[in-house]
Amino acid sequence: MGVAVVAIATGDPAGIGPEISLKAALDRRVRDACNTILVSDPRVIERHARACGIKSCGVTLDLRVVDKIADADWSDDRLNVLDCPQPDAIALELGTQNAASGRASIALVGRAVRAALAGEVDAVVAAPQNETSIALAGIAFDGHPSFVARETSTDPDDVYLMLCFGDMKIVHATLHRSVRQAIEMITCEKVMRVIEAADSALKRLGVTAPKIAVSGLNPHAGEGGLFGREEIEIIKPAIDAVAARGIAASGPFGADTMFHMRGVDAFVVMLHDQGHIAAKLLAQNAAAALTIGTPILFASVAHGSAHDIAGKGVADATAMVEAVLRMARAKVG
Repeated sequence: MGVAVVAIATGDPAGIGPEISLKAALDRRVRDACNTILVSDPRVIERHARACGIKSCGVTLDLRVVDKIADADWSDDRLNVLDCPQPDAIALELGTQNAASGRASIALVGRAVRAALAGEVDAVVAAPQNETSIALAGIAFDGHPSFVARETSTDPDDVYLMLCFGDMKIVHATLHRSVRQAIEMITCEKVMRVIEAADSALKRLGVTAPKIAVSGLNPHAGEGGLFGREEIEIIKPAIDAVAARGIAASGPFGADTMFHMRGVDAFVVMLHDQGHIAAKLLAQNAAAALTIGTPILFASVAHGSAHDIAGKGVADATAMVEAVLRMARAKVG
């Protein structure tokens, strides 16, 4: 198997995205694990490098700017950059919200997704966007999962979020919905699709025979019908159906206890808070957010654009590095 090529879309030009993208691409663990190419305007990258004091090989930043990914070369220590000119974003005041940076960040992640769809890269990692700037640009944006769904012509209802940190992976059947709406969305077909998406994503990430644990919806997974019948009538039948297709799924388990289970490659939860509370307590700023269920492998980081520290060189790139390293495990070819 060859080395994965990971495109890094550098995110909001006025935030910490370019800084943590640079730090991730220069990280020795990343360079040993995969080939990266930054998707950005090289002038934006150079500006952040100067402001943050980021260098390569102990000298000024050395970039190889290419017009197409086929021209990238990883035979030396230069950083490859896919040139995506964003003239309105070059001189923006760092740490500000504005339409130009919103347009630029969407253009960059869109270009990276198209490269993955075309098979030019094996996976995409996106640095943080700023949703206010995107709104100022008049662009509809409700998070990366829905964006990637639209860009890949995938039904948004079949696209899911997988939060990853350490050995833990948590997949959400529903996300940014009211609790009432989310409960209405929990059908046997929905639960089957999210389990299948988790299984497929794990295999693409190199897990040969994934084991998946599935939560219930109600307290104590319904306690045999005492606290609700969704587990009996919806979730267990869905688990049995995918198991009959060869997927190693088990449950339903109580969402308050199942994360202690060992030997599980991914946990599927029904509601946003069932997964996010656990992730944010355990992972803090080191979680990678994978969008699964589309034809491409896509990850972003589970924190914001941090305008208050943009250009200061102090942004923590841990989550970005972790996201790229996870994508480095993508099956190639």
